[in-house]
Amino acid sequence: MFARLKILLPGESTRLILVAAAIGIMAGGTIIVFREAVELVHQLIFVRGSELLGIGQGGWHRLLLPLLPMTGAVLLIPLSLMFPGLVNGYGFTKFLRRVNLENGVIQGRTIFIKIIATALTIGSGGSAGVEGPIAQIGGALGSKVGQVSRVSGKRMKVYIAAGCAGGIAGIFNAPIAGIFFAAEIVLLGSYEISSFAALVIASAMSTVVSRAYYGAVPAFPIPDYHVVNFFVELPLYTLMALLIGVLAVLHTRFFYLGRDWFRALRLPEQLKPILGAFVVGCIGIFFPQVMGNGYDFIATILSGEGLIWVMLCLIVLKSAATVITLGSGGAGGMFAPSLFIGGVIGGAFGGVVHLLLPDLTARPGAYATVGIGAFLAASTHAPMTAIFLLFEMTGNYLIIIPIMITSILGTITAKALDEDSIDTVDFTREGINIHEGREVAIMKSIKVGKAITEEVDFISENANVNHLLQLFRLAKDSFYFPVVNQNGRMVGVVSMQDVKNILHDEEQRACYLVGGICSRNVIMLTPDDNLYDAMQLFDLKGIEEIPVVESLEDPWVLGMLRRRDVIAAYNHEVLKRGISEKEETFRVLCSTS
Repeated sequence: MFARLKILLPGESTRLILVAAAIGIMAGGTIIVFREAVELVHQLIFVRGSELLGIGQGGWHRLLLPLLPMTGAVLLIPLSLMFPGLVNGYGFTKFLRRVNLENGVIQGRTIFIKIIATALTIGSGGSAGVEGPIAQIGGALGSKVGQVSRVSGKRMKVYIAAGCAGGIAGIFNAPIAGIFFAAEIVLLGSYEISSFAALVIASAMSTVVSRAYYGAVPAFPIPDYHVVNFFVELPLYTLMALLIGVLAVLHTRFFYLGRDWFRALRLPEQLKPILGAFVVGCIGIFFPQVMGNGYDFIATILSGEGLIWVMLCLIVLKSAATVITLGSGGAGGMFAPSLFIGGVIGGAFGGVVHLLLPDLTARPGAYATVGIGAFLAASTHAPMTAIFLLFEMTGNYLIIIPIMITSILGTITAKALDEDSIDTVDFTREGINIHEGREVAIMKSIKVGKAITEEVDFISENANVNHLLQLFRLAKDSFYFPVVNQNGRMVGVVSMQDVKNILHDEEQRACYLVGGICSRNVIMLTPDDNLYDAMQLFDLKGIEEIPVVESLEDPWVLGMLRRRDVIAAYNHEVLKRGISEKEETFRVLCSTS
């Protein structure tokens, strides 16, 4: 009877597809709530606030503009006090850490926090994007489904990625771009056919929900551009790609420089977003285009109507406004600002070349369209996401060729200058290569000092070989012994291999000193080195033990690190983290039940 009922139950693949469809539907519905929340705050604070202050009248009234984003920053204070560490700043890096290096358990309150905080920041005029937060919201939905289903960590990761795919697909009305966003950025390019199927289903269902509410309207209306002369314009697009690659790296470095400056600023954390909002508002007095997500001005430059000098200024000012907003503690993402900056770079570049070669080049809007994809690809190191996003927005096979070329070349240029994308800088600062996966991250997180064997025998360089042989006989499991000088500092390592040639000559054994036969050019570790680097040395040298000294400049022997010690420390850490993950999952389930 049970066997017959089991046949009627859906298989593993079918369950995954059904769950992915449910996640996509929920992501699509949440997108609607999110977009409406941003629009509501925009109308209440920015639009009505501008009317009350008479900012539209011009003159001295425009000096009151900073009050609008400052209002949003003030309203963030209660939220940041209630949920410290979850509200302020660019949170996508923390999200990637949770998904790829930790347990993938994201609390349900993240959904509401991101919606409210991002709406307050962007709706009041802060320079940030909704796409990063919506990806995190979708990921939180996927994680919540995984927690309720009590799935494994690997399946939890797939659910989270499916939620992210649904979020991006629905917000841009671009299902293929949503798939590649999740695959390239969230899953770091490592995925299987089964997980790819989940991304496809979630992305498609979210787009269906979004289109049912908003209609099949692309995020940006783009005129039907084409390449006027391939032989002239492709070299120009190549040149623009190189320029964009350089500017993307500068933008990333500028962002982290600004964020570090705000972190070091001696000011209460809740007041920093207010200061940042004031500065962004001051920029907005002269260049209001930098405020908000910038979608309206993106549409303007894509239609080819932007002024060259204005776009040149906005390359720097939009980057600065975004750095200030997010670096000071405003909530939001970097996706929309990247689209904006890429658009003004391409628009300004296209405006110049069209002035010089009006009959051989397309209008500036075509270059702005290509610039959007190229800058997004170069800053995120995700060219496929950028290519498909622009393709779905344009539906134009002719302009897709320069989009492909510039996205790939822009990414290659950016990677050549800096291995980090805008989302991986913090990991590199911690010595973590997030693309290497969780196992390597665990190894790199454990210091050698926690795994060494401190009870180690060593021998003086002035001892004779007979003393060394006696040491070998007494040793239980050691094959290498540090050799020290009269000051107690290590000068080399001696092993049985070093004495095998004189083992049967008693006269030579009495005459030879250990300092004369030991290996002096040896590798050493310090307590601050990590186990991943140590294991690399074990494999490279084909040895089982490495001496650990206080420092390379002062080689006072602290102990020996053995290969089995590394394995034991790694297994202990994995077990400890596994228990912590189960406790965290149980705690979250209890808190929401």
